[in-house]
Amino acid sequence: MKCKIEKSTLSGTISCPPNKSYSHRAIFLATLSKGKSVISNMLLSRDTLATIDACRVFGAKIDVSDSIVSVESTGDIVLQKPEIDASNSGTTIRIAAAISSLADIKVTLSGDSSLRKRPMQPLLDALDRMGAKCTSTDGKPPITIRGKINGGKITIPGSVSSQFISALLIVAPKTRDGITLDIEGDMVSKPYLDATIATMKKFGVAVETVQPYKKYKIPPQQYKPTDFTIPTDFSSMALLLSASVLVGDNMAISASISDLPQGDMEMISHLEKLGAKVEIGDKITVKSPTLLNGGRFDLSNTPDLLPPMAILALKTSKPIEIYNVRHARFKETDRIAILCKELAKIGVRVTEKEDGMILDAPKSLKSAELESSDDHRLFMAFCIASMFVGNCTVTDPESVDVSYPTFIADMNKIGARISF
Repeated sequence: MKCKIEKSTLSGTISCPPNKSYSHRAIFLATLSKGKSVISNMLLSRDTLATIDACRVFGAKIDVSDSIVSVESTGDIVLQKPEIDASNSGTTIRIAAAISSLADIKVTLSGDSSLRKRPMQPLLDALDRMGAKCTSTDGKPPITIRGKINGGKITIPGSVSSQFISALLIVAPKTRDGITLDIEGDMVSKPYLDATIATMKKFGVAVETVQPYKKYKIPPQQYKPTDFTIPTDFSSMALLLSASVLVGDNMAISASISDLPQGDMEMISHLEKLGAKVEIGDKITVKSPTLLNGGRFDLSNTPDLLPPMAILALKTSKPIEIYNVRHARFKETDRIAILCKELAKIGVRVTEKEDGMILDAPKSLKSAELESSDDHRLFMAFCIASMFVGNCTVTDPESVDVSYPTFIADMNKIGARISF
């Protein structure tokens, strides 16, 4: 499927959706708690529904009513069937794989064609060393796991995905011996680990930080049921902020800001470095110069900022260089390669690097058909770029179900001209 996008000007207020990462974590931790937890302002998207389905397989009773989700659990893993379908969600399959290793039964985990390309081997190696038996397809899904893990001292690389480390932290309190976790090399996406630890704390589990992003100790403990409110998603917010910069006119973003850590809030400081002014009050607004400054941006901790940052090259006076984000090649797609290829179609002057890209403003804009490769964040970024360029088509609009199901409708309400 494709959609057509005409030049657009956005004005009025748009509501930013709830955070996907915290939605995943809250459902998993509620499932590992004995009792009833209530999660408010839950993001209900393809990814988080995959996590809800996985937790039902683990034996949790889950009731969904609008954006409120109640989870009743014994705190133990009582498998209802031996297969879990994680759909498109890397977070789901990685955390669910670790939780599966807590049960003394064989579990098979898989997902769609995109998920079956994503790496799993570092996590499987760690589970193997703790007593599980794991098999995979060349280190990728589908995977099979048979526990039961006991815990212990584990070393895992930090350079591929923080989700491996989050998965091990989450299961550590449920193991017999707890887990002491050493992280090899430079860790990517550090704020997502902070989010995991913050959510665990809300559910009553303490993580001892021996050395930040290098070593953690988690002794055996019990998760406690809790009421948890999901904050606004700054990964989605970053896209809306880019839309405001490129095509906004009195556009405002409604959001709920909390004290829970979100690395993608760095988008605000990036925009200020580029010369825009972000005002945070009851609503968030952006005042943008005619042309942005350009600059160098290290996205090692915030790979989801790659698409919204890259499209800002449409309005820059100097090059935008994005670096230290090689792990974006292992997301739903190779986001570096696809962004470089597709943005060049609309006139952006692009130099692809192994760990990022250098982007310069177009000498002239060109209408084009942009291939999002069924990647939700690329689809949304290409839609926003197309509102700036005009007369473009973008493939795979159904992909937004992964993180922001109402994206097209919300955009059209404030002036976007997106049609099918």
